[in-house]
Amino acid sequence: MSKNCSIIHQWFNRMEKYSFPFNKQEIPYNEIYILFEKGEFAHSTNRIVRIGTHTGNKQLCYRLDQHFVNENKDRSIFRKNIGRALLNKNEDPFLNQWEINLTTKNAKKIYSHSIDFIKQKKVEEMVTK
Repeated sequence: MSKNCSIIHQWFNRMEKYSFPFNKQEIPYNEIYILFEKGEFAHSTNRIVRIGTHTGNKQLCYRLDQHFVNENKDRSIFRKNIGRALLNKNEDPFLNQWEINLTTKNAKKIYSHSIDFIKQKKVEEMVTK
């Protein structure tokens, strides 16, 4: 397994890289994305921290916006998981509210009154940072 992991790291590290903020005209329409974290290394290369994709035709740029630009944890499991990690690390009871998905009208109707949206915005900002 370690040999395969090394091969994957070597291969992806040779590919063209983009960084944030990115020029949307340079991003391919349909591809997978591979994320590296500055300062983290594995197999003598930059360490891969996430591999992801998107659904729909020509949606890659939109998906990257959902993960890294638009502060809405209910549109990105990546953002939701980072928020979970941050809240768990601090043993923050807001985690219970963070878990609520407000995507649907019905969920908004049921739960909106119980959400601390000021705290949610602060957590979204931490996730982005």
